Amino acid sequence: MYESARIGIVSISDRATSGVYEDQGLPALKTWLGQTLCNPLEFEARLIADIQADIEATLRDLAERCCLVLTTGGTGPAPRDVTPEATLAVADKVLPGFGEQMRAVSLKYVPTAILSRQVGVVRGSCLILNLPGQPKAIQETLDGVFAAVPYCIDLIGGPYLETRGEVVRAFRPKSALRPPAGA
Repeated sequence: MYESARIGIVSISDRATSGVYEDQGLPALKTWLGQTLCNPLEFEARLIADIQADIEATLRDLAERCCLVLTTGGTGPAPRDVTPEATLAVADKVLPGFGEQMRAVSLKYVPTAILSRQVGVVRGSCLILNLPGQPKAIQETLDGVFAAVPYCIDLIGGPYLETRGEVVRAFRPKSALRPPAGA
């Protein structure tokens, strides 16, 4: 039996919160995670504006209950893009490799990926990753970095996440592998 996992998903957008357009980040995250993880999932979804104090409060709240929090939006150079600042403000540890790899993946698709300021951090026993805002970019980025996520969550005390290898094959050292669920 797979362990259940609670995952926070946060879309950060002034325009979506004000009704200018419909948010596409939250549905994209739910779909990708549902197709990738074998574990029973419980989502805590939030749609919030680009206000640093609100982002920080949301991340603190979700990190108390979730093993993973994924944000989408607010990582560019525009004055209102404050997601990385909020994420760093709540971090216990920064994992620079996630930001580096997310930008490297995105650079395969768009030259403007160098403008992204995405970060990955740990708060308590929760991994927080900042993702781009567009559904296509969310998928590309997660496809490129998620192999490292389950083992990171193991190391910080979260549930043992199992992935569907045809989507993303989680990497763990041999010493960290568990028998497949139901075996």
